[in-house]
Amino acid sequence: MLKIAGARCGFEAEPLSAPFGFKGKHIDVLWQSAVVLQDGDGNVGCAPGVQSIVWSDAAVMEALGQQGGNEAMFSITRRAVEMVRGQSFSDPIQMVHSLLEPLCRYAAQITGLKEIRPTFVLNALVPLDLAAWQLYAHADGIADFDGLIPESCRPALSARHRQLACIPLISYNVDIDAASGLAQQGNFLLKIKLGSDPDGDGDREKMLQWDMQRVSQLHAALKDGRTPFTDNGRLAYYFDANGRYDSRDRLMRLVDHLDRIGALEQTVLLEEPFPENSGVDVRGIPVRIAADESAHGVGDARSLIELGYGAMALKPIAKTLSVSLEVAKCAHEAGVPCFCADLTVNPLMVDWNKNVAARLPAIPGLKVGALESNGPQNYPDWARLRSYHPIPEGPWVDARNGQFFLDNDFYRRSGGVLMDSAHYLAVACGEPV
Repeated sequence: MLKIAGARCGFEAEPLSAPFGFKGKHIDVLWQSAVVLQDGDGNVGCAPGVQSIVWSDAAVMEALGQQGGNEAMFSITRRAVEMVRGQSFSDPIQMVHSLLEPLCRYAAQITGLKEIRPTFVLNALVPLDLAAWQLYAHADGIADFDGLIPESCRPALSARHRQLACIPLISYNVDIDAASGLAQQGNFLLKIKLGSDPDGDGDREKMLQWDMQRVSQLHAALKDGRTPFTDNGRLAYYFDANGRYDSRDRLMRLVDHLDRIGALEQTVLLEEPFPENSGVDVRGIPVRIAADESAHGVGDARSLIELGYGAMALKPIAKTLSVSLEVAKCAHEAGVPCFCADLTVNPLMVDWNKNVAARLPAIPGLKVGALESNGPQNYPDWARLRSYHPIPEGPWVDARNGQFFLDNDFYRRSGGVLMDSAHYLAVACGEPV
């Protein structure tokens, strides 16, 4: 049982090293939120969140700008904290389900938009959700992350990897030399952002031409790389279009281009090519199509699987651990692999993600598990952010030679996610609500 007697939240703005480009837009700061919960017995749960307004709902960014969008998302976090104070829930999953619909209405009201993508609200709920899972563990005497996983979800998280491929992000502003450098450092699964708007006019044909040229340049630089961690011994590509393609025909032109230049055989994932609710059937496209932000929950996941989607990106650090566990169960039952994608989060949140990724079967084509983590590329002071982690010296915290190495201590201590972070406690207590 989850009984919430007290709840508070706060945030701090963390600048990025350089403007971060995706979905045809750029951001230069990410708000780091935090929530602390307490029950009547003195048990405490606290966790951070990271607000990504472009990823979660680009329409909010267009309507309100970066500052206004961040203010709107934090207002949702604050409202959620107000709603749960004094309430009891069977578990965090029930809590999230009870909040989602009223908060979607609230989000539409404060943004002035007729519709808000549920992902925008889920992104706002992450620090509350993770804090609730920590409080739930402390109140019920649950010692580790394995004990947190609901019985019905355990078959989907039955792996126990000792190594995870660390997936770096090659966004629009990463040059070819820097991308080659990532491969030379041992990274063998590279996430490449597509869907740029080169002239800022929304022209999809220009976007396609930009994408094809970008992929050609990257593949020319990377194609000779070798690794023992993929089935074919070559570097693996993971393309992310962030819903920027408007038709199957245009996507097939991209896929045909990948085939012509020899990049298709190295492509293990092509993520989120179409806008949400487009209903495009992807069966027959000769690459594994993955869903990310369009899979808000189990219902969406089922619909996408019926359309031929062959992988699901789980984001406990962006769509809540609660929803991610349910989607993992749904996908596992359908024989669809899952993996954990990033949101440019801080080291402690990476380890929430890592606990899930460590237990998911490997993506077909890879010999090890995988976890996206691009924070070290994008925050100017990763060492300071690492110092906020309860176990900053943990050998699993940062990747080495393109991989995270998970020892017995990682599993015994759950990567530190069930321990207190003095910094995030201070952030959460900075703004009583």
